[in-house]
Amino acid sequence: MRGLRDKRIVIAGGATGIGAATAERLAEEGASVVVGDINLAGARATAERIGEAGGTAFAVEFDLADGDSIRALVDRAVTEFGGVDGLYNVGADLSPGTIGRDFDLLEMDPEVWRRTHEVNLLGYAVACRAVLPHLLGQGGGAIVNTSSAAAWIGEPERPAYAASKAGINALTRHVSSRWGKEGVRCNAVAPGLVLGDKQQDGQAPAAYLLATRSHRPGEPADLAGTVAFLLSDDAEWVNGQIWSICGGMSLRE
Repeated sequence: MRGLRDKRIVIAGGATGIGAATAERLAEEGASVVVGDINLAGARATAERIGEAGGTAFAVEFDLADGDSIRALVDRAVTEFGGVDGLYNVGADLSPGTIGRDFDLLEMDPEVWRRTHEVNLLGYAVACRAVLPHLLGQGGGAIVNTSSAAAWIGEPERPAYAASKAGINALTRHVSSRWGKEGVRCNAVAPGLVLGDKQQDGQAPAAYLLATRSHRPGEPADLAGTVAFLLSDDAEWVNGQIWSICGGMSLRE
């Protein structure tokens, strides 16, 4: 891809799954990558794989629910690489104690809503704020956020999660609208079902496959390629967009 070589990219959530695959794809394209995650062992494993393949990466422990931690992640990138050219926000609280208790409104736990928005939405906003001065100071750069089809399909459960993802869509459009003319591009990807590290044997729910227009479920590499494109100079004319990467499950204009 054009314009990824020597770019300095922060991955906010790169220990496993889509974040790890994206970090590795960016390194293959010649970018230097900061792999941030609350799972430091996983982040280090990702960085080590990149290094063994001849790329440049290092791991940083950070927490999307901690503003100081997010700022420290970006500061470390600036210290090690001399600046930041792009950010990929991909982390989320998908723990059983949070998304596993995200019931309908009659059964809602306000603490689940607070935690969900603190990590999934406020964390993204703080990360964007942390990198924006660096992007603006050098004449531009790119941000990609991770949304979800949950933001618009209307599920009977997971309203806190869906609301946080709808908020990410609004955040993405705000950043692109406010700073697009100053060279900052901000887009989002909305994955469908992606088989990550915990799924075995490539199996997916049969009902999901029936709902898609593809012959298979998604893989982390499917998102990695799209995110790498959006962070590259090849996507210079793409700004403020929410792209569904879902095997055709969602058909949207």
